[in-house]
Amino acid sequence: MTDRTTTIVDTDRLPPVLPRVAAAAVAALPPRLHKRLDATVERLAGVPVGRVDGAVSVDCGPEALVTLTPGPTGAVTDPRQARCSCLLTPRCLHRTAVLVACPAADPAGHPDPASTTVASSHPDGAGAATGRTGRAGKSAGPAAGRTGRSAAPTKAQRAAAGALWRAAAAVLAAGVPAAGAIPQAELLRAAHGARLAGLPRAESAALRAVRGLRAHRGRQAGHRLAELVDVLHDLLYVAGRLAAGDSDPALVGVLRRAYQPDGTLEVYGVCREPVISATGYAGVVTHLVAADGRRLSFGDVKPGGPERAQNGARAVTEMGAVAVNHAVLARGGLRITGTTVSPDGRLGAGKGVRATPLPGSDWSAGPLAELFARPLAEVVTAQLAADDPEDPARAGTALLGCDLMVVGAVGDQVLARELAPATDAGGDRAPVSDGPVIRLVPVNSHPVLAHVANLRRLASRPGLRIRVVGRLDPDRASTLRPLAVGPVPGAAATLRLPADWQGRADLGYDQLQGSHLPPGDAAATTEPVLAVGADAVAESPLWRVRRLVELAVSGGRRAVAEAARGEGAGLVGPLRRAGFTTAAAVAAGLADESDRRGRDAFGRLTDPDPDRYAWAWLAAAAHLAATERELIRSSWTAPPAG
Repeated sequence: MTDRTTTIVDTDRLPPVLPRVAAAAVAALPPRLHKRLDATVERLAGVPVGRVDGAVSVDCGPEALVTLTPGPTGAVTDPRQARCSCLLTPRCLHRTAVLVACPAADPAGHPDPASTTVASSHPDGAGAATGRTGRAGKSAGPAAGRTGRSAAPTKAQRAAAGALWRAAAAVLAAGVPAAGAIPQAELLRAAHGARLAGLPRAESAALRAVRGLRAHRGRQAGHRLAELVDVLHDLLYVAGRLAAGDSDPALVGVLRRAYQPDGTLEVYGVCREPVISATGYAGVVTHLVAADGRRLSFGDVKPGGPERAQNGARAVTEMGAVAVNHAVLARGGLRITGTTVSPDGRLGAGKGVRATPLPGSDWSAGPLAELFARPLAEVVTAQLAADDPEDPARAGTALLGCDLMVVGAVGDQVLARELAPATDAGGDRAPVSDGPVIRLVPVNSHPVLAHVANLRRLASRPGLRIRVVGRLDPDRASTLRPLAVGPVPGAAATLRLPADWQGRADLGYDQLQGSHLPPGDAAATTEPVLAVGADAVAESPLWRVRRLVELAVSGGRRAVAEAARGEGAGLVGPLRRAGFTTAAAVAAGLADESDRRGRDAFGRLTDPDPDRYAWAWLAAAAHLAATERELIRSSWTAPPAG
């Protein structure tokens, strides 16, 4: 019996499509239909979708039924897997619109049967990628030595990078409102060319740019304009340098590697983290530390909403032949044989995996104690300087641990100070005298999770000593996003958690109660906080540069020119007076270039040069990112104002 279901189109539920397939469909579309493509894609939001025997059908009108038949990987990898019943197929508007509405598939997870990745011809082409590009500018260092890649890009690589640069520059000049299906298809085509040329970092940046454009144009919840700015920044930076012949192997990037066998592992739970993504995925991730000190994770994240993340508090996930309870694993341990581990530390759950329980380890003993072994400023400086060869945007997101004293609250932020190192004298440790005031902000403020309520509970006891595991917020001054808290060893004014919590409370799931806090007099503040240090990024006049950089993406070249004309000297004056002379220069350069128009031999105005404008925007974005990163780094070492 045929299983058929019908729903309303949700583009996140359509099968992913390889960039090559979508770009080819747009290229084959007659030019007279180009202007109608974006409107047709938007109308698909209310069109019914049917599912029959693994195929997806979209009713696009009378005698126009588009059928997608994904391959074994769940993605459309061949043009023949997309068919339309109309007479104009395959060069019809219906088929092209449906393919454009589908998510862009990652070629690393959905191999293209029509081509082979040129990685095989570049076996040593994996260089360490830099961090977020404007903050980088440094070479690959040891990675370059390991791979031996120091030669200039090949002719094919320079050509592919040039195509990416032209496509990205056109998108930047047009702005998000005009970056519809046609410019996106050019980016997809250029991304496919980058893949064939063996440029994985450029390809990844192009695909992320397309996804960001679609999310912004579709007003998807959770999407931020700043994320799209960072993606375009990385794409233009990499493509521009490669097209110019730069031999830095970091610009090539690394191919994504699959899970690799890792023999036998002993892992110990740190905490659980609920996950609610803006792309329709939710669940739970349990963070682990191996006996050799590696940071690992084991997750259960699948399509779903906030309720799935909420129910993940005691979710059970299959790990081979063993059912793993995340609540138990977060406070216990496992000895795993036959395990596989991804490059970013995710544990595999294949059929050959076997696991046996181990007693849990306290945060102050064993490999977990390494989380709290170094001063916070030292850890933050190292994280901000670290480069991730797999994902440049992931810099500064590793787990860290610290001991803090709560000093108050401002809005939804808990204010705290780092405690001085422990001494033989014991007792409650005082905060570091010249340390910054640290802001603790919720990882996720969704009402089904407990982050906000727990932070409010902690803020109610100034003087409370807490041990914190969390992440650095790389975009805000002296800010942490805590995942779990526990008592400080040897302190009196600290948390009093139930014994079965194993000395830790997961802030997304466990509910802190008044009985878990010390009496009010025991948690008295030893030293009042007279002033909270200003946010070095938010309070600086750099917001003027960021507004211009973001306006260029959201509105295009004309929007920048109009804003610059309206603001006049008010754009660069405050920057120069505050000492940001280079920021003033690059902002003025972007404003001038946005309004530049040349003339032909007859004196007529010509179309502006997108290359010069893209370089001016890239200079402003790169300097802004580097300056903000340095301000954030210094906020962890400078004493608070006041």
